[in-house]
Amino acid sequence: MADLKYFKIAIETRLKELGVRLHQIEDELDAPKPQDLSDQAIDLEDDEVLEGIGLVEQQEVGLLQQALKRIREGDYGTCAMCEQPISTERLKAVLYASVCKDCANQSKTG
Repeated sequence: MADLKYFKIAIETRLKELGVRLHQIEDELDAPKPQDLSDQAIDLEDDEVLEGIGLVEQQEVGLLQQALKRIREGDYGTCAMCEQPISTERLKAVLYASVCKDCANQSKTG
């Protein structure tokens, strides 16, 4: 069985890190744009990249919040498909994993 206290702390820590990064992205996107048109074009491209990163990080926040919910409900560390334990190594690599490695591989190939 997964060490729930360890994973709860790890998830909460990651959520804090993502919160800081998302705030930094928001600040950067809200920053005034330069007057020079070529600089504006570069800034617009940078903004698109930042928005993409922000979207991915927002999705990770949602997945981590779901993982915390599974901890509260007692389902964390149990595969949602086969109901077998998810390996500690997998959970450390993917804190929000809801399926074991075998089921994840089957859903990719099947």
